[in-house]
Amino acid sequence: MAKSAFDVLKERGFIKQTVFEDDLKKMLENEKVTFYVGFDPTADSLHIGHYIPIMAMAHMQRMGHRPIALFGGGTGLIGDPSGRSDMRSMLSKETIAHNIACFKKQMERFISFEGENAALMVNNADWLANLNYIDFLRDIGVYFSVNKMLTAECYKSRMEKGLTFLEFNYMLMQGYDFLKLYKDYGCVLEMGGDDQWSNMLAGADLIRRKLQKPAFAMTFTLLLTSEGKKMGKTAKGALWLDENKTTPYEFYQYFRNVEDVKVNECMRLLTFMDMEEIEELTKYNDERMNAAKERLAFEVTKLVHGEEKAKEAERQARAAFGGGSEEDMPKAEVGAELKQVADVMVAAGVAKSKGEAKRLIEGGGVAIDDKKVSDPFAEVDAAARAKGEFILHKGKKVHVKIILK
Repeated sequence: MAKSAFDVLKERGFIKQTVFEDDLKKMLENEKVTFYVGFDPTADSLHIGHYIPIMAMAHMQRMGHRPIALFGGGTGLIGDPSGRSDMRSMLSKETIAHNIACFKKQMERFISFEGENAALMVNNADWLANLNYIDFLRDIGVYFSVNKMLTAECYKSRMEKGLTFLEFNYMLMQGYDFLKLYKDYGCVLEMGGDDQWSNMLAGADLIRRKLQKPAFAMTFTLLLTSEGKKMGKTAKGALWLDENKTTPYEFYQYFRNVEDVKVNECMRLLTFMDMEEIEELTKYNDERMNAAKERLAFEVTKLVHGEEKAKEAERQARAAFGGGSEEDMPKAEVGAELKQVADVMVAAGVAKSKGEAKRLIEGGGVAIDDKKVSDPFAEVDAAARAKGEFILHKGKKVHVKIILK
């Protein structure tokens, strides 16, 4: 018997929590299902936190199901308290519209907005912006228990610092989104990150109570380090899918340097590689894992940035770490007037501040060409300056060709 979408997501490790799992599994085996994933357009680029839900959408679509990408143009005007200790800043309508356009362009690398089961793109501002508040309370609010809402993790964490009534409405609005998509498109399944579990349950429960119809929720594993911290944080902040925020080389390097124990999981969740190949590549506990990491980095970078940029990032990495041409090494142009090594590090983007650069130098992690720099106030030596270029090394993993201009 052929695998269902549920089987594929389960086998690859996507599924964290579901409701009415047996019914959902049977439905995905026997029907073509319309499902949705919500995205808050709080930035002009998706980041690695969005990656797993998008890959799940792609797997579902490949198996005949229809995705809806719901952009929170309405809820984005309020802000989602999930996973927050503070209140999200509210965005203008113009900013949200711009962000949504950026999101769609990036998502087109993963899911198709054309064809038989073409993905739909909808914006909840279309129905939330013009709601009559009294009608909304009478029609939707009556199904929500305040006592139950206050037990939700997303609200408990905010209660300590002060939960605004503005944010308290978020669960009702997200639940209403699911109801609206059910009525308009026959959408029966909401999918998303595990931090959205309470909001997703609220939507499925609203449909079941109000319409007496089946509705389902499925959450996905969050990508965590072996220490339990969210993966995707870099020295510069989030790992963005926009190459202007995170270059293809930086993106490649992030996955080239993941922990050995996380390579198998990353391959299953972040690539379309066959499971047999994944198991074969990651069965080692020695230096052969480096080949697996290179493959992971290449596959993920190819999906996000295209094959050409993935190959270029691979060449740059090999040049920086040996086995390739120096010409392929990542480069940074800095002003020739900069004398101190710490200033050059900041200008080249390998340190966030001069203070951080000095700490790295004092810790013995910085070298110019083959000479270690130990004085935090050291200047680039005359020979390197005369050449007009040199290799800046930060630790074992960052090597940049500096060009003075």
